[in-house]
Amino acid sequence: MSRLRNASLARGRGARPPNERIAVLSIAGSDSGGGAGIQMDLRVFGALGVFGTTALTCVTAQNPAEVRAVRALSADLVRRQIETVRAAFPIAAVKTGMLFSAPIIRAVAQALARDPPPVLVVDPVMVAASGAPLLRPDAIDALCGELLPRADALTPNLHETALLWGRPIRTVAALRRAAEDLAARYGAACLAKGGTLGGNRTIDVWCGLDGAVEVMTGPRVRDADTHGAGCALSAALTAYLARGLAPRLAARRARALVRAGLRGPWRVGPYRPLAVEPEPPPAASGRRG
Repeated sequence: MSRLRNASLARGRGARPPNERIAVLSIAGSDSGGGAGIQMDLRVFGALGVFGTTALTCVTAQNPAEVRAVRALSADLVRRQIETVRAAFPIAAVKTGMLFSAPIIRAVAQALARDPPPVLVVDPVMVAASGAPLLRPDAIDALCGELLPRADALTPNLHETALLWGRPIRTVAALRRAAEDLAARYGAACLAKGGTLGGNRTIDVWCGLDGAVEVMTGPRVRDADTHGAGCALSAALTAYLARGLAPRLAARRARALVRAGLRGPWRVGPYRPLAVEPEPPPAASGRRG
């Protein structure tokens, strides 16, 4: 994790003027209902005091109850968005979410290979929390072969962790072994989300390349609308790493942000989306932990 650690430490030195913002980039799809995707990423970035830029991969017609249509952008247009944004802004960290297709995944991987960002967080959006597949096999092959090896941190959900690991995960011990194996395989820290694995408690496993493993637990928030929670977690991890927090502390803080949002959701008509409340911009180093 030397590149991730070094980038984090370099940005964590000293105070910044109160009106200065670090720029980050999200490469993901649009959720027209505002609960996930690029919209959630930008909400989290703003709340955590970083300046969010975007490269859209697909556009959806959806609301909290249904998805009516999905249209992918061309791989060339995705690539041009990335290059155009990075030509203007000093991007401190990049996050990827829904990449939709093999051509888009390859375009993203190639664009980032030509000019590697200081930090790359990959949310490997392959399987929904319900277990429904979100990528075709050729796209999964491209993700595993071309993008994941470039990542500094991964944030797979339970189904995605099992798919990447190649074995079912039914225990916390198996989730821990999977996180350790994925971290070693891809040369990236791994925050593997336990989903429903823990029953009345949420269980996630952090594994860093320094060998540190932490099983993060807490009471499950009952009856919470978790739509967008995975996007919020990876966006928060990206923002905290861009701000200079040490990787494991960034993972803890990202998880705490999501849990707080689930405990106190906003009220928007009949829906209760995850809340993201503003946090004061950082004034000094976050190199603890």
